[in-house]
Parts: sequence; structure tokens; C-alpha cells
Amino acid sequence: MKILTFGEIMLRLKPIAFQRIIQTTGYEAAYGGAEANVAVSLAQLNHDAAYLTKLPDNPLGEAALGTLRRYGVDTSRILRGGPRLGSYFFEKGTGARSTSVVYDRAGSSIATAARSEFDWPTLLQDVGIFYFSGITPAISPALAEALQDALRYCRQQQITVACDLNYRGKMWSPEKAQQVMAELMPWVDICIANDEDFEAVLGIQAFDGNLSHGIDQKDDFCQGMKAITERYPNCKIVASVLRNIHSVEQSDWMALLYQNEQFYETPIHSINVMEGVAAGDAFGAGLLHGLANQLPPQETIEFAIAASVLKLSISGDLNLVTESEIRAAMSKGSQARLNR
Repeated sequence: MKILTFGEIMLRLKPIAFQRIIQTTGYEAAYGGAEANVAVSLAQLNHDAAYLTKLPDNPLGEAALGTLRRYGVDTSRILRGGPRLGSYFFEKGTGARSTSVVYDRAGSSIATAARSEFDWPTLLQDVGIFYFSGITPAISPALAEALQDALRYCRQQQITVACDLNYRGKMWSPEKAQQVMAELMPWVDICIANDEDFEAVLGIQAFDGNLSHGIDQKDDFCQGMKAITERYPNCKIVASVLRNIHSVEQSDWMALLYQNEQFYETPIHSINVMEGVAAGDAFGAGLLHGLANQLPPQETIEFAIAASVLKLSISGDLNLVTESEIRAAMSKGSQARLNR
């Protein structure tokens, strides 16, 4: 089954060591973006994963394309042209100082793409699952409209649609997010909603905003997940990550799955975080892996959260782990053993 993800891949610039943007004289360069991260994860899990975006026809576009190809992603659907590749600056926090992101993505090739550039019957040929996040429609009105076209075509062709709500307050307001996503959610079959996503994107109260005790609000999350399926009956599966974040380096993670009107929950993973970025994308890929392989719901959600917490041990956007490594992480205590 081919899985197509749709979004923006960017140049990621990270100050060396733990330096701040205002003081550093050097950056580590890499490439990543929510849906690209999911495609790479799926390819690492031996899925037929394809990625759709638009890249400039210049060396930065080629470098981003090369990253995807290096990890086995099908890039044949990617559009070329436009003015530039978007970028973001990733300032890693430590201790009491939070990690932060500065975007430089306005006017990028995908942000200036027209709705008419996306020939969905061709782009979605042989696709079984179409995946996007709430970041994509936030990029431009044209992409939000293009997504409406894509989702309608998916419904006609019985292509499963998966969406990670993935709210980004630096890209749009809750009012705009709710307006746009209300047009898209009636076409979504699988939804991932974490933390502030419920209220910011859907206007559903499920989380009080305090990440220091997210796991303690499990019952509220369950009510919010159920409310999504009640508001959007087409959405049959909802998954959420719950976290108690004690510091940049220390946190507890678990996940919930609502499927067939039943809840499934994982054990709590206590994590020493190396880099807190893209773990949600790893979770989404792990969830799709379980669903695509028709794993039992409990196994699916435990696989997804194990993939997610492994990502927290890897620098960069990409979750470069295998299925066997994820399954090892599903077994209590296995992370600490020496693999030899």
C-alpha cells in the first residue's frame, strides 16, 4: 500500500552546542518538516512511502530532495520551481530555558504554489493512505483549497485520509485554524490530536495548557477524543500523546487510541530527552504502520508511542530507527541494554 504525505520540507539550521541564535557563529544544517519526517519514518519501516511538496530548482532544493531519496522515500510526485526553500532555526534549550523555533518560510516555493498545480488524480494514483498535518493548510490559502480538492478525491476513490492537527501558533490563530479545519475534518478518517490541538484547532476542551501534568488529564483527553468522533462521524480513529514535562531534558510520555468506541492506553515512558523535535511525526508514522499492517489496537498504540520516544534520542528531524528497534523499546527496560 502506497502512503502519500503532503507538506513542506525546510532547511533546518541549529546553533552549535547549546548556543543561542543571537550568539552563535555556526549552524548545523539538515532538512525536515512534519510530513517529510513521516514519509522518512514510514520508509524506514519498509512502507512504500511517497512525499509531495514543491521545491525550488536550485542546490537547496536538490539537497532536500537528496535527503528524502537517501532514506528511501518516493520523490516522483514532487513539483519543482518557485523562488526559494523555506527554512527554520532550531534553538535547543536546556534546563529552565525552553527550546524555540524561528521560521523563515514566507514566500517559499510551496507557499507560493497555486491550487491548480496539483493534479490529484495523477498525484493520488495507487495511493492507499493520504496524510497531511494542520501545518500544511496554515502555509497558504491556496494549499488549504488544494487540500479540499485532494480530500474530496480521496473520498471518491476510497483513499483513507489521516491528519495530525499539529497546531502552530506562529503560523495562524486558533480562529483561523478552526475556520479552515472545519472545512477539512469532514473528510478525515484518522485524526491525531495532542495537547493544545483540541481547543486551538477544533474548539474542543480537553487540556488545560499545563504540560507539567498532561498525563493527569487523561480522562479529559478521552472525552475530547470521543467528542471529535461525535462531531465528525467519518473520523473512526483518534490518537493522542499525553506528556508530563518536568524540564527540557526530563519528561514522561504515554498515548491513547480511540478505535471502535474503545480506548486503549500505553504504559508511561520516562524519557531523558536529547532533542525534543518531531516526536509527534514519529508517533504519526508509528500509528500508520500499525493501522496499515492491521495490528491489534493495543499493539498499534504501543508501537506508535515507542517510535515517538525513540525519536527523542535522535538529533535532527528524522526518526532513523527500524521496526526491530521500536519493538525493543516496547519491552520494558530494553532501551538500557547494550546491543552487541
